[in-house]
Amino acid sequence: MAKQTKNKPERRRSGDANLNSSFSRYWNESARPLVSLAFVAPMILAYEGGLVAMGPQMMRNGADVWLRQLLEWLGFSQYFLLPVLTCALLLGWHHLNQERWSIRWVTMYGMLFESLLFGGFLLFAAQAQHVMLAAIETNSPQLLYVHAEKAISHFIAYLGAGIYEEVLFRVMLFPATAALLRIIGTPHRTSWIVAMCLCSAAFAAAHYQLDLKIGSYHLMTLHGEPFDWTSFMFRFGAGIFFSTLLLARGFGITAGTHAFYDILASLPT
Repeated sequence: MAKQTKNKPERRRSGDANLNSSFSRYWNESARPLVSLAFVAPMILAYEGGLVAMGPQMMRNGADVWLRQLLEWLGFSQYFLLPVLTCALLLGWHHLNQERWSIRWVTMYGMLFESLLFGGFLLFAAQAQHVMLAAIETNSPQLLYVHAEKAISHFIAYLGAGIYEEVLFRVMLFPATAALLRIIGTPHRTSWIVAMCLCSAAFAAAHYQLDLKIGSYHLMTLHGEPFDWTSFMFRFGAGIFFSTLLLARGFGITAGTHAFYDILASLPT
């Protein structure tokens, strides 16, 4: 009996060590670009397939349209080039990190859970803002609810928002802005903080109708909502949240969180 009692703490410590090792392995694995690509691949296929199947009437994501227009301006008009470049971007990122080229598919379940969890947290934050602003009789942003006949179109569009808005604002603009700030002498940590704020502001502004004149340049967008400060500040905060999530948890969970938030916010209550 004495021998068994002595071994119990050892078995407990061994079990705790195994649990910590498994969690650490999942934490690192789920943030790898190759694993992120595997996680978002079904979202890319569903979005691109939905665009082809539903035709011109399909509601498209703004970042998707802008990225395709940029590619056309550069002389690349092939329709499927954008998803191919998205995959290439993640694969190149993985290669530069010198990560191993293997995937533990069980990791996807944890990433799905994290995306739902963080998406639910963001939805709770949106609802809390709505309640607080309603309590002081301020015009508060309404959560988006869609009619049943448009549910599939919106669902597919939200997948595109999760992917291409994160590719544009977080994967491309965020590190590029931080690098540019460092070139002009901004300290390393400060460059990331300032870049996070600038890209989050751009992300929030991209959801509104714009009509700006800067010198001889005229920037006007036909799509989007009328500007509102309360919804802008929420989206700015969401941009900060997504940027932090990208740094801490990688692209896959960030894109999944964005998509699941949009989907959850569209569900009737």
